[in-house]
Amino acid sequence: MMDNKTFILAGIVIALLIGGVAVFFASGDPDGLESTALVVQGQKELTGSTPEGAEIHEDLTGKFSYESPMPDYSLGESMGSTGGIVAIAVGTILAFLVVLGLAYGLKLINKPAKQNQ
Repeated sequence: MMDNKTFILAGIVIALLIGGVAVFFASGDPDGLESTALVVQGQKELTGSTPEGAEIHEDLTGKFSYESPMPDYSLGESMGSTGGIVAIAVGTILAFLVVLGLAYGLKLINKPAKQNQ
């Protein structure tokens, strides 16, 4: 049977491999919420490809906004697919650390207190 450390390391390696390979199969054509926003703004037809210069315009006047450190799962167009792989690796590791921290916190909360006898 596999011990916990080996299982966790194998899981991280598998997640990074899937994420690294997915970069090359991902579509540059937005779908889902992004596509719907472009249709509503009149920059895209309901069917068909997204026009080259289509951009989602947001009204952020007086609202909270931020600049993503890795927008669209990349590190900029100059790095190409390599930037996407690095962004996915960093994201996977950060997500793992957050889940590990939450699990550790729950373990501490649920740990029964030692009673003096």
